[in-house]
Amino acid sequence: MSTAPAPSFLQSVWLVSEREIGSKLRSKAFIISFAILFLAALALVVWGGLQARDTSGTPVAVTADAEQYVAGVQGLEVTEVGSRADAEALVLAGDVDAAVVADSASPLGFAVLAEDSTPTSLLMSLAELPPVELLDPSSTDAMLRYFVALGFGIVFLMSAQLFGSTIAQSIVEEKQTRVVELLLSAIPVRALLAGKVIGNTILAMGQILILAAIAVVGLTVTGQTALLGGLGAPLAWFAVFFLLGFVLLAAMFAAAAAMVSRQEDIGSTTTPLIFLIMAPYFLVIFFNDNPLVMTIMSYVPFSAPVGMPMRLFLGEAQWWEPLLSLLILAATCVAAIVVGAKI
Repeated sequence: MSTAPAPSFLQSVWLVSEREIGSKLRSKAFIISFAILFLAALALVVWGGLQARDTSGTPVAVTADAEQYVAGVQGLEVTEVGSRADAEALVLAGDVDAAVVADSASPLGFAVLAEDSTPTSLLMSLAELPPVELLDPSSTDAMLRYFVALGFGIVFLMSAQLFGSTIAQSIVEEKQTRVVELLLSAIPVRALLAGKVIGNTILAMGQILILAAIAVVGLTVTGQTALLGGLGAPLAWFAVFFLLGFVLLAAMFAAAAAMVSRQEDIGSTTTPLIFLIMAPYFLVIFFNDNPLVMTIMSYVPFSAPVGMPMRLFLGEAQWWEPLLSLLILAATCVAAIVVGAKI
């Protein structure tokens, strides 16, 4: 009586990956979680577009010799000042978003003063675009910087936590039902680990690509083409870093779950990993304007998928930095997979 030949390593990996993908797609919890993330991303993009188009209530300081240039302009809260120096003081103090002052050197007869970013809403509301002079130049708008950091952070946090937890639960469930013993009698342990990691990575990357498509379509529809142009390269880098970062975390979640045999004990080994994926989320939100913290984040493997794309968006990273960070992350992934397979 002949027996069927044992599957090769690659066939084993594919079979496990296919099994993982099928189980996730049939899971109601996975579908609900993705739907929530999908709607949240869509709402954030639409809200950002509406905010970009909203010109109502913009506080502006205007000198007496420049009042005629803002006369009849809707959506401005005008504060009259006596001189250019007074206008600059209000702008730097944050009392107004910008100031309109007379400027004999301008072909329009006036100029707009702003602190660290161009007041787009004000310029769009004026009939003609005057020259803009930044008193304290900054590469990006503070609010835009915050929302981009929030977007990168929350996508990485939710995806890693969702898929990492399901990997851990799947492994413990297979140990409890002794399914893992049957699997390991037919395929190598590294094939089992690789299959689980690859299957969940495919789902996670699919999720990232869908979210990226939402962002592109949403920014295009709401007319934020300038922001879309600035986000193009960082989004591509985020996808690459997310791929390696997720492989690293998936291997670590699998190794952590292999240390226990009951669902009730999963938290004891996976809690440190939860903190690891939460750290980049909070760091990038609270320290997105701190170059030192962002630089450190971009080289630490657990936070590089968020830190480096953020630095690329801000224009603070040299061309070779993402390549070096990727090498560090890739080496860490290999080490995690080797250790995870042994565990």
